[in-house]
Parts: sequence; C-alpha cells; structure tokens
Amino acid sequence: MADNARRTDHRYGIRPTMKDVAARAGVGLKTVSRVVNGEPGVTPDTERRVQEAIEALGFRRNDSARVLRKGRTASIGLVLEDLADPFYGPLSRAVEEVARAHGALLINGSSAEDPDREQELALALCARRVDGLIVIPAGTDHRYLEPEIKAGIATVFVDRPAGRIDADVVLSDSFGGAREGVAHLVAHGHRRIGFIGDQPRIHTATERLRGYHAAMEDAGLPVDPAWMSLGPTAPERVRDAVTAMVTGPQPVTALFAGNNRVTVTAVRTLAGHQRPVALVGFDDIELADLLGITVIAQDAAALGRTAAERLFRRLDGFDDAPARVELTPVLIARGSGEIPPHDA
Repeated sequence: MADNARRTDHRYGIRPTMKDVAARAGVGLKTVSRVVNGEPGVTPDTERRVQEAIEALGFRRNDSARVLRKGRTASIGLVLEDLADPFYGPLSRAVEEVARAHGALLINGSSAEDPDREQELALALCARRVDGLIVIPAGTDHRYLEPEIKAGIATVFVDRPAGRIDADVVLSDSFGGAREGVAHLVAHGHRRIGFIGDQPRIHTATERLRGYHAAMEDAGLPVDPAWMSLGPTAPERVRDAVTAMVTGPQPVTALFAGNNRVTVTAVRTLAGHQRPVALVGFDDIELADLLGITVIAQDAAALGRTAAERLFRRLDGFDDAPARVELTPVLIARGSGEIPPHDA
C-alpha cells in the first residue's frame, strides 16, 4: 500500500521548478538561479543545499525559456521522405553532427512522400520555433513557407529543389549520373536498355529519366516506350515492370534502376531469370559490394552535411542569393553493369 501511495504522488508532465528547489533548500529564487547558472555570490554550504535539493527533486534547467530570451531556440528541423529508407540514415546523421557542433538539437520527421503531410510537419516545426529547416520535398509548391522564411526561419532543401519559391538547395546530379550509368551499359555492348524509376512527379525521377534519354540519344539508339516504366517503388509494381522488359520477343539486355528500392527488387527479380541481364542502379545499396551490383553512388552524408553547413551559415548572417549546390555521384563498377548482352 505504501508503494501505491507513493506512486499516486507522482504526476507525469508536472516538472519541479526553481521555486520548488528554493523551498526545499530554504533559500531565495535568486540564489537557486545563481547556482543553476554557475554565477558567483553563493557560499559553499548554500550551494551544497541547493544541489542536494536539485538532485532530490530531479530538477532540470528550462533551456527553452533561456534560449528564447536570446531569440534562438538552438534547434533545427529535418523533414525526410521516409525514415526507414537506408539512404536517409547517413544524411540525417550528418545533419545531426553539424547541428551538434553548433550546439543545436535536431528534430526530424517523415513526410511519407505526401505533400500535405510535408506541409503539416514543416509548419508544426516552425510553430515550435526551430531556428531553421532542412526539407527533402514531397510537394511541388512551397509558397506556404514564404511567411516563415520572411520571419527568419532559415530553410535549405535537399535532394530536390523547392517548388515555386527561391531557396537554397543541395542535390546530386541525377541527370549526369543516370547519363553516365546508361552510357556505361552502352559501352559494354547493350542496345536495348530499360529504365525503371520512381513516380514522374518526383524531380529526381524525371531527371534520371532525362539522363537515360540523353545517353541513348548520344549513342544513336532508339527508345521503345515499352523499355520505360515510372511509378511507385512498391516491389509488386517494380517486379512486374522488370519481368515485362526482360521477356517477350525483343527483351532488353540491360536495366537502369532509378533508385535503391528499385535496384533491390530488380536484383531479386533477375535472380530467377534464365538469361543474364546487366544492371546499373542509382544509389548504392547494402551488400552491393558482395553481390557485385554496379551503381551510381550518391554521397548521402555529404548531401546532409553540405545542407546543414549552409543552413548554419544562413543563421550566422550569410545573406547572399539562394544557391543551387550540385554534388557529383560516382560510378562504382562491380560486375552487374559489365555483363555483355545476351540476345534472345
């Protein structure tokens, strides 16, 4: 019964205050404030009593109120597409490390590739007075952020540019990377090359498709509409697209996968195919080195780090015009992209 009585005395969400500490230690509020903030003017005995009261009550200084008095919250927000996507792990970690170096806390969330959810999350972070935002956009219209930017919230976009506003953006060269990847397949003798990508409303998907077309045009090769498929990256959809392209009277002899999720499904699908099919994927994937998967590798950590560093430059007063920073992906040949064509 005694244990139960003690438990009911505890109220979640009600935190001890400096007033509680002062009452327990038998001192004034100003004395507690001096001890908490490391200021002089307190005798050792009084400081000991205050520290004992702090420990007994579990008191923690309210840094939110403290930093708000300075006009900054020492926090930034990160809006990702999908927290479960391996691509965003190193990106988020890099942002967090830069924020930590600047004494700031990172708060992140996932838009689930939903423009409405992206807007809801971004504005919720703004309402919590973050100093800046890093956004991987799901939508194509970011005018909803204009009042927030004018109010002083620094904003940088990553992986895809902002829609209908001028803002800093850090991204990979999706067009150039896809062009290089398809040209690599052409150089290894392929003439019928398929492209499977993400949804066409997504900037990176359309840029990589554009790179595919450019490489095929550079080589003087025709493109059959049946060799292209854009849509959701759900395994069922990708599997059906791969199967359709590698079967039939004029099957493709090589595939270019538009992102890591497409690549994973393509590898699984091609494993059960009778004839070898060359494959190059955009984005590296786990175990690609062991599986021998040729990729166009983005540096996700560099994207996050560059975006975060630019954000903190803005917070430090850098006020040049918004810039577009484009990082160059790297072709890593591991075997799958070097398979010669096997015609039907």
